[in-house]
Amino acid sequence: MSRTIRNVMTIAGKELRSYFGSPVAWVLMGLFAILFGYFYNVYLNFFVSPMQQQFGPPPTKNVNSEMIRPLLQNASVLILFLLPMITMRTYSEEKRSGTIELLLTSPVTDVQIILGKFVGAIGLYAGLLAVTFLYVILLFGFGSPEWKPILSGYLGLFLLGASFVSIGLFISSTTKNQMVAGAASFVVLLMFWIINWFADSSGPTTAAILNYLSVTQHFDDFGKGVIDTKHLVFYASFIAFGLFLTLKSVDSERWRG
Repeated sequence: MSRTIRNVMTIAGKELRSYFGSPVAWVLMGLFAILFGYFYNVYLNFFVSPMQQQFGPPPTKNVNSEMIRPLLQNASVLILFLLPMITMRTYSEEKRSGTIELLLTSPVTDVQIILGKFVGAIGLYAGLLAVTFLYVILLFGFGSPEWKPILSGYLGLFLLGASFVSIGLFISSTTKNQMVAGAASFVVLLMFWIINWFADSSGPTTAAILNYLSVTQHFDDFGKGVIDTKHLVFYASFIAFGLFLTLKSVDSERWRG
């Protein structure tokens, strides 16, 4: 077990070094911080602006529901666009450069390779989320937001991103072109994003299935501070399915090689 973990972490470390050894990680972190900061400023100005009303005292505002929750929802949209840029090179770059053969013939298993690349991509994604902590911490200096909904919201963002990474890994393993991998990942993830839009025009059984497959339907409760086991099971299953598809794709690559 310790050897397996060591191999996984070695591959993950190699992935992280390749990310931060190129402009990719720094550009993504900077872009995410700027866009998150823009939405933060918009919602903060809206929250602190006085509400116009004719009679009675001004209504009480809740920073969690009126600022943090919509802010994290906008962050999830940013993730939809940015994560394909992280995963598009994981396997496609190995295929393009020809190092995939060396990786597949090294004394590590396919599972260890996949988990290593997954952990490496998740590490970069966690770095993106960590950049936003400063914005949220500032709120505690000027107010008293509830910290539990904030933690559950970030947990939802993490699980959502991990699900996207697992699908991105699979798509990257099917092509040697990074741009194709990135575009295809975005299209597939967008499909899971909007799939519940078709529920209203479907029958009750189909609508229930479409709503269950929607990644946004499961994310909403996290922003409210609700951690439901059915959402945890969904994201865990989504991640496992994505990694399983990647395993099968890598296994077929090994046989073709």
